[in-house]
Amino acid sequence: MRSTEDVALAVKRVQHRHHRAFTAALADLGISLAQWDTLRHLRAHPEASLHDLAQLTFQTDQAFGTLAARMVERGLIERLSGPGRAVRHRITDEGERIRRDGERRVRAQQRRSFAALSPQQVDELGALLERVLQSPLD
Repeated sequence: MRSTEDVALAVKRVQHRHHRAFTAALADLGISLAQWDTLRHLRAHPEASLHDLAQLTFQTDQAFGTLAARMVERGLIERLSGPGRAVRHRITDEGERIRRDGERRVRAQQRRSFAALSPQQVDELGALLERVLQSPLD
C-alpha cells in the first residue's frame, strides 16, 4: 500500500517532469512556460487584470507585473486601461500565434506523458485529483 507521502512525491515528480518537458517544447518559440501559460489564460479570460492573471498563473502580483512587462515589450500582450486604476491585458495577434503553436507542442507532451494510461484511467486519475483538491487543508 502506498503512503500519502509516496503519492504526494509522485504528484510532484509528474509536475516537475511536465514542467521540464513543456519548457523544452516551447524553447525554440522563445517563450517560457509561464509566458505561454499567461497567453493560455488570457485567451480563456480576455482582458483579465494583472491580479487575476497572477493568481491564475500561480505568481505574486509583483512577479507577474515583471513578466507582463516583458511580454508587452515583445508584442505578445497589450495593456488596456480598465475601470479606475485597473489595468487589463489582451493577447495580440503575435501572442495568439505563439499560444496556438505552444498549445500543440504542450498537448503532444501531455499525450506522451499519459500514454501508459487508458482514457478511463486518465479520467479516474483526474477525478481523484479533483477530489483531493476539494478537501480543505486547514
